[in-house]
Parts: sequence; structure tokens; C-alpha cells
Amino acid sequence: MFGYVGKILRIDLTRGRVSEESLKEDDCRMLLGGSGLATKYLFDEVPRGADPLGPDNELIFMTGPLTGTESPSAGRYCVVTKSPLTGLWGEANSGGSWGVYLKNAGFDGVIFTGISPRPVYLVIDDGKAQLRDAEHLWGRGVSETDRLIKEELGEDFNVAAIGMAGENLVRYAGIINDVHRAAGRCGVGTVMGAKRLKAVAAGGTQEIKIANKAAFSEISKRNYDLVNESMLKITFETYGTAMVADLTNVRGGFPTRNWQTGVFPDIDKISGITLEGTLLVDRKHCYACPISCGRVSVVKSGPYACKGEGPEFETIGAFGAMCGLENLEAITLAHNLCDDYGLDVISAGSTIAFATECYEKGILTQADTDGLELKFGDADVVIQLLHKIARREGIGDLLAEGTKRVAMKLGQGTERFAMHVKGLELPAYDPRAAKICGLAFATANRGGDHITAYVEGPAFIDIPFLCVEESRIEDSLVEDPAEAKVVKDLEDALTVFDCVGTCKFMGMALPAEDWAGMIANCVGWEFNVHDFRRAGERVYNLARAFNVREGLTRADDVLPRRLLEEPLPEGPAQGHKVEKLDQMLDAYYEFRGWDKKTGKPTPEKLKDLDLDYVVDKIWGAKHG
Repeated sequence: MFGYVGKILRIDLTRGRVSEESLKEDDCRMLLGGSGLATKYLFDEVPRGADPLGPDNELIFMTGPLTGTESPSAGRYCVVTKSPLTGLWGEANSGGSWGVYLKNAGFDGVIFTGISPRPVYLVIDDGKAQLRDAEHLWGRGVSETDRLIKEELGEDFNVAAIGMAGENLVRYAGIINDVHRAAGRCGVGTVMGAKRLKAVAAGGTQEIKIANKAAFSEISKRNYDLVNESMLKITFETYGTAMVADLTNVRGGFPTRNWQTGVFPDIDKISGITLEGTLLVDRKHCYACPISCGRVSVVKSGPYACKGEGPEFETIGAFGAMCGLENLEAITLAHNLCDDYGLDVISAGSTIAFATECYEKGILTQADTDGLELKFGDADVVIQLLHKIARREGIGDLLAEGTKRVAMKLGQGTERFAMHVKGLELPAYDPRAAKICGLAFATANRGGDHITAYVEGPAFIDIPFLCVEESRIEDSLVEDPAEAKVVKDLEDALTVFDCVGTCKFMGMALPAEDWAGMIANCVGWEFNVHDFRRAGERVYNLARAFNVREGLTRADDVLPRRLLEEPLPEGPAQGHKVEKLDQMLDAYYEFRGWDKKTGKPTPEKLKDLDLDYVVDKIWGAKHG
């Protein structure tokens, strides 16, 4: 199989057994790899109603056919599992180079089942795999875990690990590779901790074979040149993702103080421009990426002294504007703490911001918060809360459950301003200032998500998604049901990147024709633009079917009441709220071929996508 190694590694943690199986070519043709292939394993093998933290849940690491090739930014891998935060389909994606190391070690993916009786880590070395004792690693941070494993194995290994947050089952713990690259969302690190799996180290020298190497190299080089000449490279390499903070704020859509407003008055103190001129000491890029959007920053002294990567846009959003912090040094430390503890920065910052508003409203008191005064803008309290959350100490034990569960416990109307969708905390784009964002948040399979459709890209940065046909955003403040097709098209197209192992930023610069050409010349099949979109649509519907099987209905495709009922109080989008979500959903379901009453993919749509076997799982045998 060209592009693929052709093998999957299975680890039964309960019994300590390691086995291999061949990749099925038919599955690869249908779902490509990565997120798509992992979703099929999850749907087929994890029983309905399985406890996300129990032995029946699977933790699936998967690469794509382009991972490890010379295709631009093709170093990514994904982790798919049933999320302990949402109880639904959970997926996280990460860059760096760990995915490349896994394929060089001889496997396209690893599937973990069961629960180990003691802490272990997995070593994959040139086609061989072994579980090793990890008692000496348990309780250590990601950076120290990485260092100790490389002392044991050598520097030729790349490590993906959890920190204390995953060990302590913080529901939004992530998995960190390359010390600072995060598969951050949906609690994938929590599942890893529940399985008592501390890390996965991979290394090897196996070559990835390309079907039509000359043609593949030609397309890849042309696309490198396109990216190198694009505005995308200039802006992201100069200012990193943090530049989006300025652009979002100027439109009045930068969620501030737990989404009470969309304008952060001290944006100049925490912007990408400020970061570039103060704390930045270097830039980093992921494997095979022509854009060095990664930041290496140093706070040389003081209470927030640190050195590491970041902060990224979402860190500046979650800990800066949402928590009201105007101190870039404190935000940088918060980012580094999240990396070492293994915490999702979006969920962590959003949960702290929610708790702060609860405190200011008198719903939480000092008796609940270990004597801490939770105030927007207090950097020291935010840092203390991060330590408490990762360790589940005091108030941190409650906040480790995530915004949805905190609101359920507190009651008193807090669900109104608990900023999540389906249990996953929202990223730093306010749909009241870019209304099509609201539909994208509501329909994303994994919950409150900014990159399933990434409509914020065109709406905020004016970068065209050339991989989407007949899709254009005219005015971010107009609620036009016809724009539901934009969301549907983007969801389908961008899903493909999670399947083949490349970065979605490349999707903002390259046309679908080039992606289809790279995939075809890599794997050796006929694969055109129609196949590109159809593969994304198939995977998206399969993930939706998993959610439906677990109880999701149309009622779950909703936004927090704050966004629906409270107009923005200031800025360019002053007076706006999301008002036509139901109409947008009707139009979206129509474009999707989903039942408008239930939100289920119809039997006809599933059969059209060659997902016939899924029909009876969500509709019953009479429809099969």
C-alpha cells in the first residue's frame, strides 16, 4: 500500500498483550486514514453507552497517507475516542513530528483497549512494540517525562505523553508530543490517564513508499512555492496565530470576561505584535511545514518566569480576554503550565472565566474557592487555579469537571453563561460578531469547536478556502440560511485534512485540485475533487452517526443562551445576537440530507455515502 505502512498495532492494556493487524485497503479508499479510519474503529468496536473512562472505550492514535511525506505540513496525527467531557465522539489533532515517527516505526496507527493494572508506557521501535513500567514517570510533567524516556531509549525517539492532568482525570486533559505540541481537545489525555498509559514513544527508519514519486514531488514543490508566496506565510510566520487576536477584537468578536462583551480594551498589551516585539526569541515549524507559526518565548525573570512555546491565539483568547488578563508574561506562563500539565488551554481558560463570573455574581464564595478572590484580571489567581485544577485540589476538583458539569452542580441560572456546546468549551470567536460561526459551533461533531468548519478564517482574515465550491461569506453579521451550505462544505473539506495527516492552514492557501492530485499520486488510486469532498462528507456523517447512537438529537445542536439572548453591549457588533439558529439548522440539515426533526443522517444519505451498515445502528433494523 503506497502512502500507508499497512499495519495497525493493537495494545490490550488489561492483559498486557501486543498484536498487529493489516490495514484494510477498502477502508482506506472509503475513509482515507487519520480521523476517518479511527472513527470507523470507534463506531464498530466501542459499544453503545460505554463509559469513556472504562475498559470498553478505545484510545486510537492514527496517521494519514500523507503523514511523513514531502507534502506541505504533512506531519500530523489524530487521537479519537469517546470523550469524557462530552460523552460523544472525541477527536484531537496535533502537529510537530510524532506522527512521522510512528510511521517510521512501522505502523499507521495504535489502538489501545482495556485498562492497565499499573502505569505503563509503550515503546515502538522499528516494527516492534513493548509495554514498559512507568511507575517512575507517574506524577511527572510532560517535559520531565520526555527527558527521562529519551534517557532510557535515546534521542531517536519522539514521545507523546500526558501530564498530571491526565493522570488525575481532569476531563479536558490533552496529550502532548514534542513537549509543546498538543492533541488538546475533548479529554483524550483523560482517557489515556484512565488507562494508566503515561506515554507512547516511537522511533524507526522505515520508509514511506509513494506510488508516483515524480508527480507527487512536483505537486508538493509547486504547493510549497504557492505557500511561500502567500500572505498566509508572511502574517503567520511574523506574528504567529496570535495575530488573530487583533483582527478578532477589531470586529468586536473577541470574547471578553466570559463573553460578557466582545471588545478587550487592553488588546495592545497581549497582541501578536506585542509578543513579537517583547518575549519572542525564536520561531518553530512542524514537520515539512513552510510556515513557522510556532512561537518560542522567554519570560526572563519575575513571578511568571518561563521558557517554552506559545502563547498561541487560543491561549491569548482563553487566558487573556476571557479571564481579563492584560499581562502577556502571565499568559505565557499559563500556556507553558498547560503544556506541562497536559491541559487543553481553551477548556481550562474558559472554565476559569466561567467560575470567575460565578464568583462575581455571588454564586461561588470564598468558602468554595479555598479563600481565593476570583476577579477578572487577577493573573496570580489564574495561575493558582491551574495548579489546583491539574492536581484536583480544593476548588480545582470542581473546575476539573469542565464548564457544563460545574454549571449543572451550581445551578442558579449559571447554564445561561456556561460557554460550551455539547460540553466542549467554546474557542475565542464570538458568533454575535460573525453569525455563521454560531451554526458552525452548534453543528460541530465534537462540540464547541473552531476548526471543524473554520468559518472564522474567511470572516475574520479574508483568506479564501479554495477547496470549497460555491461557498462565500458576504457579511459576517447577516444570518442567511443559504450560508448553511458554507458550513457544510467547509466541514466536509476540512475533515479530509484530518484524514490525510496535513495541517488545515494549508487548506487556506491551496486548491482542492492540488490536494486531490497529491493524494492520488501518493496512494496510487484515481482520486479527484469529487472524491475529495465525498470522502470528507462520508467521515463527517460517520462521526455524526456515532453521536446519534450515543443519544445526540437536534436539541444538542444549540448555543449558550448568552449568545442567543444577550446582545453585544459595545463595539462594531453592538446590539447583535444570534437570532436565526433554528432556520439556519433547517437549511443545514437540508443540505446535509439529515432528518430535520431528529438531526439524524437519513437512511438515504447514509446509503448514498456507502455507509449502509450504519443505518440500522441509528434507525433500527427495519430501515437497513
